[in-house]
Amino acid sequence: MNSKRRLYEYQGEVASAPGDTLKETLEAIGMSQSDLCRRTGLTAKTISGIINGKEPLSQQTALQLETVLGVPASLWNNLERQYQEYRARSVQAEQMREQKGWLRKFPMRQLLEWRWVERCADVAQQVLALLQFFGCSSPEQCERYMQYSTVQYRRSVKFSADEYALIAWLRQGERMGQQLQCSTYDAATFKQSLQEARHLSTEKSEEFVSQLQGLCARAGVAVVFVRELPRIRASGATRWLTPNKALIQLDLRHKCNDQLWFSFFHEAGHVLLHGKRQAFLDGLDGEQNELEKEADRFASDTLISGPAYRGFVQRRHFTSAAVSSFAREQGIESGIVVGRLQHDQLIPYNRLNSLKERLTWK
Repeated sequence: MNSKRRLYEYQGEVASAPGDTLKETLEAIGMSQSDLCRRTGLTAKTISGIINGKEPLSQQTALQLETVLGVPASLWNNLERQYQEYRARSVQAEQMREQKGWLRKFPMRQLLEWRWVERCADVAQQVLALLQFFGCSSPEQCERYMQYSTVQYRRSVKFSADEYALIAWLRQGERMGQQLQCSTYDAATFKQSLQEARHLSTEKSEEFVSQLQGLCARAGVAVVFVRELPRIRASGATRWLTPNKALIQLDLRHKCNDQLWFSFFHEAGHVLLHGKRQAFLDGLDGEQNELEKEADRFASDTLISGPAYRGFVQRRHFTSAAVSSFAREQGIESGIVVGRLQHDQLIPYNRLNSLKERLTWK
């Protein structure tokens, strides 16, 4: 009895066709295929097809074999499921091995080095790991996903980037944003959070990141900082993960605090001012449309009070001490004021840069 039980033991990852076990069972008990046909009512063609792996073993047949042979139907069903899955995976692996060229379209060195995608020794497994990263079932579906995504972003900007690197960067931001727990989006709470966020510009990068994320999360906005991939040429992106959760994604390409904070408030402007059906990608080459200009104005006016800034500019006294004093009055970092003055061409880009902080990212 023990030897018979071992014969029928489920083998886990071993891909054995049910017909192999059926043939071994008949030989072990001395029953012919013809006798099995007479006892089960199955045709000789059906029995032969199962044994030769040419015909699937149905659940009804599994019950018949359980009654006649004493082998549980669950074992026959498990063997059939396992075998069919093995066959499907074999076909899939063969198809994935032909996609080596598709892998080369992506910046795989960075994706693997930064552990965004699991490193695999086999080409087929590496393709599957990349598909799992994107949440797509095949390279063809991934291409369709990419096409859909880029269409969304082309509404606001012209593409001048490596689209494969850019989509990978956007996807990593999406994955990170999905992991952040956020309250239901509330515009009034987000506006209040932005006023508090202004003062975080005076903090070091290792301190303000978690505080900024917490402030925005309570308003239903996930904020993520994602390492830049080669040739993405983007400084930030905004889209809605769900109707109640917005995502602001920033890269670390601009290391100075004035550029980073302007990018953040620019994206925040998209969240507050523009529709939930829109997706925005900023920092690429191309002429800005009115929505981008509106987000720029929102960022400028939120970071530095318009009336206060105009009063400061009218004095035309742009010394290091004057800029630092004005920044303290506004409760923001001095570099932000310098960046605004440079952008407005009130001082040259090589002046007062010592007041900017070059952020260091871990």
